[in-house]
Amino acid sequence: MTTCTCNHGAAARPWAEIQREGRRPGAELRRLIPEVYEGFADLHAAALSPGVIDGKTKELMALALAVAAQCDGCIAAHAWATARLGATEAEVAETLGVVILMTGGPGTVYGPRALTAFREFADDLQKVSGGIPAPARVASAP
Repeated sequence: MTTCTCNHGAAARPWAEIQREGRRPGAELRRLIPEVYEGFADLHAAALSPGVIDGKTKELMALALAVAAQCDGCIAAHAWATARLGATEAEVAETLGVVILMTGGPGTVYGPRALTAFREFADDLQKVSGGIPAPARVASAP
């Protein structure tokens, strides 16, 4: 299993753990400001729903922005989504190449972290699906 090697004072951890660690505090804040979270959920759904641009491409864009923002929680969320939607490692790598172009040095630090997160989630999804490639799972979904 690959892991996050970010410097948050802890040993390297799986990216799924980074994703999980924000759930409880997020739920607590959501309970205090539900209207804000409802608005964000509506915005999230509207922005990432397939339209002229397909959902996978939109998630790749979101992953690029997560890297540019240097947000590990965002990287974990969008790396998981790109893997779930069947992005290939090559698509993720090219996306991260654009991030490096636009952000320079920080992209060379956070880009590899995003690739590591994508690989972890893609591997986990492969295990859960019994080896069925992600695009086939998406295509057969109801």
